[in-house]
Amino acid sequence: MEITIKTTVIEAIKAIYKQEPDPQDIQLQFTNKDFEGDFTLVVFPLLKYSKNKPDTTAKEIGVYLQNKMQGIASYNVVKGFLNLRMSSDYWIARMNTMAHQGIYTCDALNPMRYMVEFSSPNTNKPLHLGHVRNNLLGDSLSRILKEAGNEVIKVNLVNDRGIHICKSMLAYRKYGKNCTPASTGKKGDKLVGDFYVQFEKAFKEELQALLQQGFSEKEAAEQTQHMKEAREMLQLWESGDHDVIWLWKQMNSWVLQGFDETYAKLGISFDTTYFESETYKLGKSLVLEGLKKGIFFEKEDGSVWVDLQNEGLDEKVLLRSDGTSVYITQDIGTAVNRFSSYHLHRHIYVVGNEQNYHFQVLKAILKKLGFEWANSIYHMSYGMVELPDGKMKSREGKVVDADDIVDEMLETARAMSLEHGKLGDIDADAKEEILKKIAMGALKYFMLKVDPRKNMTFDPKESIDFNGNTGPFVQYTYARICSILRNSQKMNIKFKGKVSEETRTVNKEIDILRLITKYPGLVQESARNLDPGSIANFAYELSKEFNQYYHEHTILKEKDANILHFRLVLCSLTKEALERSMGLLGIEMPEKM
Repeated sequence: MEITIKTTVIEAIKAIYKQEPDPQDIQLQFTNKDFEGDFTLVVFPLLKYSKNKPDTTAKEIGVYLQNKMQGIASYNVVKGFLNLRMSSDYWIARMNTMAHQGIYTCDALNPMRYMVEFSSPNTNKPLHLGHVRNNLLGDSLSRILKEAGNEVIKVNLVNDRGIHICKSMLAYRKYGKNCTPASTGKKGDKLVGDFYVQFEKAFKEELQALLQQGFSEKEAAEQTQHMKEAREMLQLWESGDHDVIWLWKQMNSWVLQGFDETYAKLGISFDTTYFESETYKLGKSLVLEGLKKGIFFEKEDGSVWVDLQNEGLDEKVLLRSDGTSVYITQDIGTAVNRFSSYHLHRHIYVVGNEQNYHFQVLKAILKKLGFEWANSIYHMSYGMVELPDGKMKSREGKVVDADDIVDEMLETARAMSLEHGKLGDIDADAKEEILKKIAMGALKYFMLKVDPRKNMTFDPKESIDFNGNTGPFVQYTYARICSILRNSQKMNIKFKGKVSEETRTVNKEIDILRLITKYPGLVQESARNLDPGSIANFAYELSKEFNQYYHEHTILKEKDANILHFRLVLCSLTKEALERSMGLLGIEMPEKM
């Protein structure tokens, strides 16, 4: 219908004003819910054709559209906006089409190949609350881009080398006494994370002692025995020392197994996993090649740098004086590898906003190296997650592990369910599966409903409220609809055929249908803006509208056969819309709650 309206508006301009309009000037959108109408035509771009006032132009086009199109019941003009109200017949016809074809069929004319990198953990500590937001954002963005008709490759880059990894390894050598996850009963990533914290504790004790002797903080940090040994271990690792490599592989295997368990709990998967230990070599060779070509320069201590001052940035070290790589070295190699292997249209890095400068530098370096696709790199910069009592500090062990969050969410779901008297008549195994869906639905929805670019505070109890703008509220609406449809089957009510155009409808039913028809456009918009929050808001608004409708109107007790048929089809379409939209957030929908 949107295409038909735009085409008829063009005809109107030709007929009334004898002008050939630019199709880009025909701006049609869904009417704001505060005004009466279904579609709104923005009149201001059309004034150059009418040479008249906005309201006059809107009325002239409104009259033409109403005379030429059967589906338009009425129109109104508000300050240069032409609001079109569609007829009940139109909405019933639209309903029948969706019931037959589904609410969404992707018809992307120019699909793109996206790579989305997310998670990117370090193998010196477990995944924490910040990683949870990262993983959920990356997963949801991948789902949305795919729903919009694109090819999507989900990748993880495991940061498994570098000075931070050596810190955990060194602490294990000093204090570990050959312990293992099996001997301690600890999950592997948590065990290794404990040694990272232990290194930082010992390092700070040394640092304070040197500061008291009169050293500056920078000098003291360089002089501590722990930091010296960690740097020596990194050099041994890059040179392939047998003992260091053995320990590195052993500890990494513990962490990676722990990561896999956490990913499974979160419902996260990847198409490909890269390891920094494998990608940094290409980056290092590209840096050395750039040095030979004069793109980079070498300082007196032998370190290699790039000068980005002309780009409004600063000088950046690419190789240390001892020849070891820094973090951006591998990012250079990884980017080149991916674009050459996959011929990407766009590469999205889901990384926190503290790395904004890093990605500006990465793009600038790749441009200097002559890679035209550098502009296809996009940093999906998101805000940090804070706890009610402040930020997390992994070096001090003041973090909330992702596993602990999942466990707490499950316990909160169990307590809230008991408090509200829900799931009482469901057997234990089925109840546990439903509770898991509720817990993860609450966590994912709460994380994703917020604008990704904003910082947020995570509150488990608030996230699992059954009555607010939460995942469980949407899930409960879905379960309610499933119950209605199950009961209709028990009553042997069939509603698969077309809804009669003679069916009497109420305004709330049209409001729900209007919302559902927004889904296709919303998917494309969300993909363009990389914003799962708009999907979450859609699911909430639809749930709220349906619940108001459910409390105001009977469904299964309706005596008029045509109205009953209409309402059951409306239930079915709402169910599909909720399932698809929440699925884009990675949320499973329970049929009973």
